[in-house]
Amino acid sequence: MSNHNQGPIARTLVPRGLYARAALILFLPIVTVTLVVGVMFLQRHFEGVTRQMTSSMAHELDFVARRIELARDAEDARAQAEAIAGPLELDFRMPVTPAPQDRRVWYDFSGRVVTEVLRDTVPRVVSIDLASDEKRVDVALMGPFGPYGLGFDRRRVSASNPHQLLVLMVFTSLLMSGIATVFLRNQLRPIRRLAFAAEEYGKGRMVPYRPSGAVEVRSAGTAFLDMRNRLERQNEQRKLMMSGISHDLRTPLTRLRLGLSMIGPDMPPDTEDVTAMEADIAEMNRMVDGFLDYARDEAQDRPPETLAASSFLETVVADAQRAGQAVQLTGFGGDPEGLATFRPDMLRRALENLIGNAVRYGSRAEMDAALGPRSLRIGIEDDGPGIPEDSLEAAMRPFTRLDPARRRNSAQGAGLGLAIVNDVVRAHGGQLRLGRGDRLGGLRAEIVIPR
Repeated sequence: MSNHNQGPIARTLVPRGLYARAALILFLPIVTVTLVVGVMFLQRHFEGVTRQMTSSMAHELDFVARRIELARDAEDARAQAEAIAGPLELDFRMPVTPAPQDRRVWYDFSGRVVTEVLRDTVPRVVSIDLASDEKRVDVALMGPFGPYGLGFDRRRVSASNPHQLLVLMVFTSLLMSGIATVFLRNQLRPIRRLAFAAEEYGKGRMVPYRPSGAVEVRSAGTAFLDMRNRLERQNEQRKLMMSGISHDLRTPLTRLRLGLSMIGPDMPPDTEDVTAMEADIAEMNRMVDGFLDYARDEAQDRPPETLAASSFLETVVADAQRAGQAVQLTGFGGDPEGLATFRPDMLRRALENLIGNAVRYGSRAEMDAALGPRSLRIGIEDDGPGIPEDSLEAAMRPFTRLDPARRRNSAQGAGLGLAIVNDVVRAHGGQLRLGRGDRLGGLRAEIVIPR
């Protein structure tokens, strides 16, 4: 969508890939700043060094020029100039034909400084030649006996070529760019792996994925794994529900079909047959209600509310008692006025399922709760037969029915009660724990959710 909002020039210049864009963001400012700072530094540094060296050389030229002006004649001037120029490593020539103007090549930036300083310091300068031989400086001066020339090595007025510094800058820039490229690739690899895993999952294929990289990428990867696991769990639950519906409803439907096939005009149904068919219909109704409760997710879309935990649990227990269920709230640990954040409709459904199971498989149930600084714990215990240790994990799976001893006091259900509770608790980010109760000796179901 962002590409549609950009202009045609931006779409042409800005790369499309994340790696190329990150590299552009990283390298473009670095290259620009390095070039600007390097050019400015070199210009200022070498200009200052050249000016200082040329100033010293100009004083030597001026010294020779003054001695020539004090000579008696041309021969005396030549003798004194050669005697001084030799130790100063100057080439003296007289007479010379001065150039009409100063000469230097266009890329000789330091030559401008050399020419400026020599003319300011030595007023007798007629012309300066820097172009005939780039390694020499030839200065033509006007003396009392005619023009003469002084030549010297260009290195005496100009700083050495900055090629070493430039090579060092380029090498260092390439080295740091290589290190930055490796680091950038390592940082972008987790994003590519996440994109590949999401793309493959969109095609219906599961690929192994483990969150890695920066904190933000890890958070995105963890969110993707949570989403994928949640979708897989929902798909599995949907498959189990469809298979459970087809399996569980087949038996009462078969009995109803047989019962209806035996009804005719000459053989009206008796009371026992009608009662059996009504029981089959009631059983199917309970199964359908269980399937709908398990598949219902409207309550999960509602935002959580902050309520007083103690008052909420007392209301749930009171409603269960009015419905004729033998349950009581035995204790509440923590602040009775303490608040907790949860979805009341979902948590009420889970507690009602636990209470219903407890009084169905036992004669009575007890609820206790404790509100800690970070979590809310709710326990429901019954005096029934309980669940064997090796079947606790299986009991929380949907459409799982345990041995007949567990359901000896009730009609066969759909096996969704604990599965619904487990889904509710997981939707709250909590945990459902099953075990043997210490007080009543039956099953103890304990819900722990974040406060």
